[in-house]
Amino acid sequence: MKKPYMWDNYSDQPYPIKDKNYKKKMRQKSLISILKTITIALLVLPFSLIMMPFIKNRKIDTNSFFCLGIDYQREPKKTIEFVKELEVEHILIRLKLWEMSSLNELKKFLNNFKDKKIILKIMQDRENVEDLNLFKKNLDIIFSTLNDQINIYEIGTTINRAKWGFFSVGEYNAFFKTAYDLKKEKYPSLTLIGSGVIDFEYHFTAHTLFNLCKYKYDGVSALLYVDRRGAPENMQIGFSASDKIALLASMTWLSPKTKQKLHLTEVNWPISDTAPFAPTSEKECVDTQSYADFMLRYYLLALASQQVDTMSWHQLIAPGYGLVDNRKNNMKIYPAFETYKTMLKHLKDTQFLRLDINKKYYIFQALSRDRLLQVHWSLETAELKREEYFEVYSRDGIKIEDKIIKIGSSPIYVYVNN
Repeated sequence: MKKPYMWDNYSDQPYPIKDKNYKKKMRQKSLISILKTITIALLVLPFSLIMMPFIKNRKIDTNSFFCLGIDYQREPKKTIEFVKELEVEHILIRLKLWEMSSLNELKKFLNNFKDKKIILKIMQDRENVEDLNLFKKNLDIIFSTLNDQINIYEIGTTINRAKWGFFSVGEYNAFFKTAYDLKKEKYPSLTLIGSGVIDFEYHFTAHTLFNLCKYKYDGVSALLYVDRRGAPENMQIGFSASDKIALLASMTWLSPKTKQKLHLTEVNWPISDTAPFAPTSEKECVDTQSYADFMLRYYLLALASQQVDTMSWHQLIAPGYGLVDNRKNNMKIYPAFETYKTMLKHLKDTQFLRLDINKKYYIFQALSRDRLLQVHWSLETAELKREEYFEVYSRDGIKIEDKIIKIGSSPIYVYVNN
């Protein structure tokens, strides 16, 4: 990664570009594409909103749905141990195009996960965006080296932030088309997804899904962060997290450029008092208990949508937003680690039935090994009487024997035995 781009190893993202003249010049060069983005969005988004109620739910495989982001260069031995302990079956790994020299290191690391499904997020730098021949050459090396180890390739990420290397959707479209053309030419069996728009900025997504470029996605990827609004049930211009997923699914169903697959390849909340490791300011950060609550509820809402094929918790070891804090050479397990582990234990191999919402009280219902499983939470304090045929567990897997159970921010698992 060359200047004016610089990588922040604390928060695992590029630093903001400080050269304002450079940014202005690049924006001016991208003016036509920016105008296209606005025009396409004005046509596509209203129609997608109208069509939201008519999009049919799909049957989501819960074994693949729960995905976890890991860093192959950060505490690799502990990462392997933690993945084994969590029993997660789907993992996501990032590969930086400016670190192609680490490809063999990644290949060797992947040998530890031959029984896992793997998404590889290929992260761009400006050199590969500007020189598509270089990008094609690097992709060819990646595909030929890892072809038998990767299930899905995510091409590019965070395309609507200039610090990540793209100044327009037009640049991204050419970038993805390079990968798509290489796939058709040499690797027809590969699965390529994009476009990796971050946050609720679907005008960029619309341009990637409705254009005249000759490429197709095998699925749509999005970094659908909702952390800046607090709880996942909170609204942003009238949209909760569930509404945002529904609108994105509607666009995916309407687009002629993609298969009806949706992958949320990064989600998290920043953790309070972890600067400079938190990826945002302290204002957006939450305590570790709220972090665990919000992430579990977001997963439940996404699974209940029956539109999201995979959802990746970003990520395993990261002091500012992960499951484990590795500062000071000490592995501190956040409460969310047990939350994730418990979530997989109870929700893998389930069949979603429905989500009931009564004011601010939520009940997620699924069939689990011939038993009815309910997950209860409430945005206001409520109570549940434990019946004799209930088997109840806390958010983190502790069995609850109380006759009157308090229902609040932390979801609880309730098995209704026959």
